[in-house]
Amino acid sequence: MPNNSRENKKGEERKFHLEFAKQLATLSTAGFGLAAALAWNSLIQEILNKYIRGFLGGGLILSRLIYAIIVTLLAVFITLQLSRLIRRLEK
Repeated sequence: MPNNSRENKKGEERKFHLEFAKQLATLSTAGFGLAAALAWNSLIQEILNKYIRGFLGGGLILSRLIYAIIVTLLAVFITLQLSRLIRRLEK
């Protein structure tokens, strides 16, 4: 019996370490995803500020509308592509 108890404890420790590693990977991925999103956000805003606002004569509201549309289209496109990829991998 003592040996079985020790094996159970080791099994529980492994489960804990595995769950810890999974959560760490999830949090790290989310953190890097946020950093990447912020970098893209800055780039898109800079492009709009430099080219679109200058072209439109400084129209802040219109440039923000264009920015919102671009970000929305990118989000939809990327989400659809990732969904298709996941469906292909599941087959």
